[in-house]
Amino acid sequence: MMKSRIRFSFLTTLVLAIVLLGISSPVVARDGATAVKEARSLPQVRGGIVFKSYCILCHGEIGDGIARASKLYAPEKLIIGKMDEKDYESIVREGGVGVGRSEYMPPWDGELTEEQIGDVVAYLSMLGDGVARGEVVYKTNCVLCHGVNADGKGRVSVLYDPKPSNLILSDKNTQYKMLIVTKGGEFLGRSAVMPPWGLQLSDQEIKDVVSYIDTRVVSE
Repeated sequence: MMKSRIRFSFLTTLVLAIVLLGISSPVVARDGATAVKEARSLPQVRGGIVFKSYCILCHGEIGDGIARASKLYAPEKLIIGKMDEKDYESIVREGGVGVGRSEYMPPWDGELTEEQIGDVVAYLSMLGDGVARGEVVYKTNCVLCHGVNADGKGRVSVLYDPKPSNLILSDKNTQYKMLIVTKGGEFLGRSAVMPPWGLQLSDQEIKDVVSYIDTRVVSE
């Protein structure tokens, strides 16, 4: 009985090892953990999370002052103008009054960490670029399935059949991409694995991420 249990335990361990090795084997072309971590750890990607957590209510998604708080404050004073990184950092740290600007802008130096301040400054520096914003949306939400390079080789792609689409070879137009991101794959007769993002991402985020995906498309 003891030998039987040992044999069973060994076979179970062996099968589990084979499965795990199969999933992580380089033969299965997919992103490595390091590549994914690097993509999602870019300062502007982390900064996008900081911006959405602390800044979007007043400044709006793209820094144009069109936001929920614009009903309370003068919208023109909520617009984020183009500055260099040093100026962005100063106003984030010291607030509007501290740098001779709007009194509506509070100082964040005591609330945000040093890393968060550096990250949000990196995000503010590319806030006016829709494609750059879309890259942040992509690397925050899409990279695990569609891959760091948008080639369908995400870390979890091996778990699905059919596999996530290789977006860099897509022949779909911008409108189609916006629809499938919004409604999901099943809505368009495609894979049900592709979820609808319309309730999680805003219209602006969907527009931005599709703009980014469009720039990744290459000819076969």
